[in-house]
Amino acid sequence: MSEHVVDTGRRKMLTVSASVMGAAGVAVAVVPFAASMSPSAEALAAGAPVEVDISKIEPGQKIQVEWRRKPVWIVKRTDVMLDTLKDVTPKLRDPNSDNLEMQPEVMRNETRSLRPDILVLVGLCTHLGCSPTYRPEIAPDDLGPEWEGGFYCPCHGSRFDISGRVYKSMPANANLE
Repeated sequence: MSEHVVDTGRRKMLTVSASVMGAAGVAVAVVPFAASMSPSAEALAAGAPVEVDISKIEPGQKIQVEWRRKPVWIVKRTDVMLDTLKDVTPKLRDPNSDNLEMQPEVMRNETRSLRPDILVLVGLCTHLGCSPTYRPEIAPDDLGPEWEGGFYCPCHGSRFDISGRVYKSMPANANLE
């Protein structure tokens, strides 16, 4: 029989050292793998909310920001603009946005907004994706005496009221998102 003395202190130190090195190796392998599962900064920015200080928007003014590579318009409507909404309702294709899937249920009203004075729209025509122009003036010569203000798409002549609702008999078949 052999009389070897086992140094348990040395064995413990080797076991702990090997465990620490193994854990470090796993961390070095897992961290980049887990990081690769996260969306890129570009993907995060594309779907991230956009914050806008609306307190600086003047009555009647439209500003534009970008969200998901689309133009988004924010309009601060005046009382005169809001008064025209009832007048144009019978002339509209979908006055309550019943046929627009992108319209949240709480905004299916004549102002299409939570706050009547603030309108937020995606600035792309629902016909072919052109960008309508903001025409808040009433009865300009080029749009005629029936025009109550809103958005006009110069590509194919679609007209939208000041809530982005499309008029009947227009090439665009849906309200602005």
